[in-house]
Amino acid sequence: MTEASVTALRDSGSSALRTPVEYGGQWADAPAVTRRLTELGRVCPSAAWIAGTCATSKTMVALRHGTLAREEFFADPEALACGSGLPTGRGTHEADGVRVTGRWDNVSGCESAEWANVSLMVDGAYHLAVIPLADLAIERNWHMAGMRGTGSQRLVADGLLVPAHRVARSDPPQPREQLFFGLCLLAPLVGAAQGALDAVRDMFRSDRRPFMTSYPRMGDSPGARHWLADASSLVDRAGRTALTIARDSARDDLSALDLAHLRASTAGAAKDCRDAVDLMLDLHGAGGLRETNSLQRYWRDLAVGSRHPVFSGYLAAESLGTALIP
Repeated sequence: MTEASVTALRDSGSSALRTPVEYGGQWADAPAVTRRLTELGRVCPSAAWIAGTCATSKTMVALRHGTLAREEFFADPEALACGSGLPTGRGTHEADGVRVTGRWDNVSGCESAEWANVSLMVDGAYHLAVIPLADLAIERNWHMAGMRGTGSQRLVADGLLVPAHRVARSDPPQPREQLFFGLCLLAPLVGAAQGALDAVRDMFRSDRRPFMTSYPRMGDSPGARHWLADASSLVDRAGRTALTIARDSARDDLSALDLAHLRASTAGAAKDCRDAVDLMLDLHGAGGLRETNSLQRYWRDLAVGSRHPVFSGYLAAESLGTALIP
């Protein structure tokens, strides 16, 4: 992101959504996080995605690390954080700390973040390490059609000595946590679909006419109005689903079946967003794919973001099918 975008995230409080209150943050609940990230995604899906991954990283640090590491990590409550839950690093205990070597791919926001919370294996057990970005190398291998602004590059540690108090033995993210982290990625997609709908509604309010027809304006076509309504309904359903998941995720009585249903709903909402924007592009025509048209940016960002593994429809169906069998 540009420096101006990073400053805007900080000034809006979006980078402190999951900074604990005792460290000067909001520790916002799931519905509040969902609403804020949706608002951001409506303007810039990449910025919202970075704010979402910052929220997940800060949540893991708050719940998994000790007091000293938390005090260092949250010293600036607005600092951007990034991370990776895949244990593609390894660590070896030494007298002065843990010697860490690893490569973590697709770390969204790492070019703008000040801290990283990365997963690694130490003595065969899952651990999390909080490391200043200044101590890590960045390999710029994020060459994607969409979500370009996330700067989801590769982080590299090569024999880095990390103080022992910054390396915590931990369980991998649990299903309830995974549900919250999925929301932090779904909300930017809902916002992107809303932003695309804003662009298409502006087109309907303009003097644009359907090509090769006698209609003077897009809105005069019953078919175009029908498709616009269909796209809007998909976007609205995705937004309602996201907020329902956010509210339900806080329940204490969630069963394995409940979690599987919510995971499937998360995947379904992401697909609704993607389907809605495809329909909007069909309405707009090839002009919507001009580089100067915001619609193509929302389309590209949704095409990439909605294919994150957390939105995998077939895996969600597998989990739900398994949970449905007594």
